[in-house]
Amino acid sequence: MKGIKFDFTNMFFPNIEKGIKFDEIDEYKEKIKEIINEIMDEEPGFISLLKDTKYLEKILDIQDWVQSFESFVVLGIGGSALGNIALQTTLNPLNYNYMKGRKTPKIFIVDNVDPDFVASILDQIDPHKTLFNVISKSGTTAEAMSNYLIARGIIESYGLDPKKHIIFTTDPENGILRQISKDEGIETLEIPPEVGGRFSVLTPVGLLSALAGGIDIIDLINGAKDILEKSKNTNVYENPAALNALLHFLYYKKGYNISIMMPYSNKLLLLADWYRQLWAESLGKKYNINGEIVNVGQTPVKALGATDQHSQVQLYNEGPDDKIVTLIKLEKFERDIKIPKLHEGYSALSYLGGRKLSELLNTELFGTEYALTEHGKPNMKIIFPEINAFNVGQFIFSYEFQTAVMGKLLEINTYDQPGVELGKKVTYALMGRKGYEEFSKEVKEKIEKKEKFII
Repeated sequence: MKGIKFDFTNMFFPNIEKGIKFDEIDEYKEKIKEIINEIMDEEPGFISLLKDTKYLEKILDIQDWVQSFESFVVLGIGGSALGNIALQTTLNPLNYNYMKGRKTPKIFIVDNVDPDFVASILDQIDPHKTLFNVISKSGTTAEAMSNYLIARGIIESYGLDPKKHIIFTTDPENGILRQISKDEGIETLEIPPEVGGRFSVLTPVGLLSALAGGIDIIDLINGAKDILEKSKNTNVYENPAALNALLHFLYYKKGYNISIMMPYSNKLLLLADWYRQLWAESLGKKYNINGEIVNVGQTPVKALGATDQHSQVQLYNEGPDDKIVTLIKLEKFERDIKIPKLHEGYSALSYLGGRKLSELLNTELFGTEYALTEHGKPNMKIIFPEINAFNVGQFIFSYEFQTAVMGKLLEINTYDQPGVELGKKVTYALMGRKGYEEFSKEVKEKIEKKEKFII
């Protein structure tokens, strides 16, 4: 099976005037070797889960039950939702929920508490024919739990049995959802304790909704395993994930603190959303592993080709030298459309007649790549020969490993997210959660003391 390829041509000097030189890579060859060995020895959760088949087996055991529903609704946020969304939009048709003759459930992913958004999903489902998948390791995530309470309220209002319409994905031992599942006999899948949310797409967090939507989750895992084997190679020039991390690190040291991912495929676009959380939450840190204040992090940005050639590429080409652009190319589209030969008397239109949209889109990609290079802006390509579960699994694991390597190079803790916690605490306090009374007073006092400037 053909796999994805990484084209780093336009990251290097002399193709890019300020590009990375091979001597700079060579200076880090031993460091990268040490890092790869460290990661393999430590075996973080996103690696160890690929060796344990119990998670996959449990999901496959309940396949018939899950796929017997008309609708499957994921209730989660952040790492509990972005991977699900990416898998569905990438591996299923963009009009999947509206397809006639579809044999698997409609998939809805509720990843916010915007009442208009939540109501719009609820309007589309029949509770009698819906399975709700509540995803939260702790069971205390305010957004997911609010939507769970809403869904449960609807289920009970129809006199339905929650055990027949709810499945939890949560911690194997601890948390509110685990306790409820024990008390009420609700079906539950485990989130491996050692796997954080943004690394959890290849656990039951992402695999259950993928299975519900008819995605080949075995091929997804096999693609990840393929890149795992490649990632064990300690020669940086033969390890695409490690080389990608090192190039981003070296550019970051030169002031390139923005990383743009720009797929030329609507189906691949939301892989960039998943990447944004992985890169931002893993690498944006105030402290290094020695407790020193470093305030590091490379800002990930999502763009879509060719749409954003008409909104962002002007900045990428002529703006400051602070961006790396990763273009994603799809060689074989699932479908294609031929442009009719019309208006042949008009040269501004006649050149398009008889061509295919896929040809036009990939020519647009080449134009962006060429222009970025001519303007001296570092850029690279990830090439998908086609979209399938194996190739998407490759992509996901490659970026998980790349993130782990980048974290080691930055000397930070890749797997925590302390910067997210304060916002959560404020929400708990102001929404009246027990135990946060004093903090609520503190927040309100600070707000009152501020000098207001509102126009």
